[in-house]
Amino acid sequence: METVIRRQGVVKAKSHAAQGLRDLFEVELKDIYWSEKALVGAIQKMVKNASSPELVRSLKKHLAETEEHVKRIERIYDAIGAKVVERKCSAMEGLIKESEIIMKDTELGVVRDAGIIAVMQKMEHYEIATYGTLHSYAVTLGEERAEELLAMTLEEEKKIDVALTKIATSDINVDAADVDDNW
Repeated sequence: METVIRRQGVVKAKSHAAQGLRDLFEVELKDIYWSEKALVGAIQKMVKNASSPELVRSLKKHLAETEEHVKRIERIYDAIGAKVVERKCSAMEGLIKESEIIMKDTELGVVRDAGIIAVMQKMEHYEIATYGTLHSYAVTLGEERAEELLAMTLEEEKKIDVALTKIATSDINVDAADVDDNW
């Protein structure tokens, strides 16, 4: 029998809370599935609001990858024998709202481009953390096909993060630094 110690500040779990690693794996899959689907629309808006041709190309490439990530998550659900389900991800929802605020608070040009890159990298870092965790869970659970698919996506997320850094540091951040700041 497990002894439960009650401590102040400890959150009481819902009756249908994850009981084991497999449950937690599926909970996290629901979040990232919603996130990827929501990112499709967010990236489309960023493409329309970016001015750097290099940034626009990179965003369009990542948009195509994100659409593939949605399909890949559906294949992961199939591989683990689970029903495809999504759950709104508060973290990604907040980052998407942040991207909209950045675009509203900046003029079209290099400053907006720098802001788009910043928020995209925050999104990428969230995804890298999530896919890394899911990959680790898949390894532990012996879900080899899910492990392969998650590793592919994780590598793609890391590559876009590096590409965004390169774009930011090649010209955009330097050019944005020269713009008169009236924030």
